[in-house]
Amino acid sequence: MKRILIIATDGFEQSELMEPKARLEEDGADITIASLEDGEITGWKDSNWGESVPVDITVEEVSSGDYDALLLPGGQINPDILRMNETVINLIKDFDKADKPIAAICHAPWLLAEADIVKGKVVTSWPSLRTDLRNAGADVVDREVAVDGNLITSRNPEDIPAFTAALKDAMAMERIPENA
Repeated sequence: MKRILIIATDGFEQSELMEPKARLEEDGADITIASLEDGEITGWKDSNWGESVPVDITVEEVSSGDYDALLLPGGQINPDILRMNETVINLIKDFDKADKPIAAICHAPWLLAEADIVKGKVVTSWPSLRTDLRNAGADVVDREVAVDGNLITSRNPEDIPAFTAALKDAMAMERIPENA
């Protein structure tokens, strides 16, 4: 069973956490949601607050060695808060040093730039981040998913199927037959 860590906080894009989580769990992944504090975090959906999800562990308690991959949902609010947290940035760097898949969608590639791991990498993101990523040394493209080494990036919620499939491929996850 593959263990995937999702790091998010209030203001995560609802679909970018919930849909990949559900798709990965359907295929047998064990998902852990980490945040800055215990309790619940609330998503952002259609210009308003969305659903809340329980936090399993705080980022202070996380060891990257316990997980096979890292998933970073976007939303404008979520990554902007997270990129100011040294523990979060260090965890991203730890996953990168271990060459484990790091999947970041929409505004979440801001976190990759903050962790200084995009230089020379092909990435994509929400359009407003592309200059930031170029300034951090990335080769920015406009496509539904960009995979370069252990980095997997996508632009927006419409890209979730390709984004999730790329993460599954990176972890060599096979779909579990319904009658298994």
